[in-house]
Amino acid sequence: MIVDDSVVARAVLSRMVESDDAFELAAVAGTAEDAIDALQSVRVDTILLDLEMPGAGGLRSIPRILDNACGAHIMIVSSMAEEGAEETVAALALGAADALPKPGTGRFNGRFSEILLSRLKALGYAEDSRPAAVAPVGRVLHAPLRAMSNDAIQVLAIGASTGGIHALNSFFEALPRRIGVPILVTQHLPAPFMPVFARQLAIAAKREALVAEEGMLLLPDRVIIAPGDAHLLVVAGPDGPIVHLDRSASSSGCLPSLDPMFQSVGSVYGTAASAVVLTGMGRDGVQGAARMVSAGGSVLAQDEGSCAVWGMPRAVLEAGLACAVMPPDKLARRIASRLGGDTCK
Repeated sequence: MIVDDSVVARAVLSRMVESDDAFELAAVAGTAEDAIDALQSVRVDTILLDLEMPGAGGLRSIPRILDNACGAHIMIVSSMAEEGAEETVAALALGAADALPKPGTGRFNGRFSEILLSRLKALGYAEDSRPAAVAPVGRVLHAPLRAMSNDAIQVLAIGASTGGIHALNSFFEALPRRIGVPILVTQHLPAPFMPVFARQLAIAAKREALVAEEGMLLLPDRVIIAPGDAHLLVVAGPDGPIVHLDRSASSSGCLPSLDPMFQSVGSVYGTAASAVVLTGMGRDGVQGAARMVSAGGSVLAQDEGSCAVWGMPRAVLEAGLACAVMPPDKLARRIASRLGGDTCK
């Protein structure tokens, strides 16, 4: 379904979607209200949603659209995804699975079409209408889980991509208010989004959240976020572990990448290190998780049913690196069970 108040945008996006035999255009709508009405009679897998529209608009309508979408994913396709980072991050936090800046007039072609179609394929089917043959759940979930270390956690490293902001909100909502250890977050987002993301995550996490800077101290309950143009690493400092930013190429091709973060955390903290891999496409995090596990650390992964895209967590599970596979809120409670000392809501 395409939801955009521009007739031109609807026509061009329709042609792009229909150019690939993998997709069928099920419906178009000019307002969020029209989209909600249409969802009463049509089932879709993905909704391309503009944010700037008449009426309630795209942003404020996301919860209502999701309530009526029967598990369909929302992909934001809007000029505001580039010009209004705050609105886009807010949309992702409300449950949108992905966001793509809409090209300006006359630039609906070339690379944009390729990126749009590849992102649509990554999102796949609606969660509750996915054919059983698409995801061989039985085979994947039979992958053995590792034993979790009994050592108290001294650091928590979290990685996420597509759908990650919503998953992070759910995770932090269930995590105790004070856990007494530093928290590192790598979320795949462009650099201009990071200050807004940090402000919104601070509210959701109910604790200090800062975009990482070179030499920053790792303090208890401080959330440090990888900037959009560098990997977030941990190295030994004169007074304890500190942040080191690295801009070299990663094996996954991602910048920032989960791999160097997990690897460095495992090297510094060993058995006291714990990582969480949340929703996202691709395999970023597998190599770093393997290094963390070899150092004695523990890796937990989000389950398929709660993921927008079960790519990164699935890769960790299939590699035999996960010690738990659960929704974000249950992952938070499992982490809390391994914390030393008292925690406080």
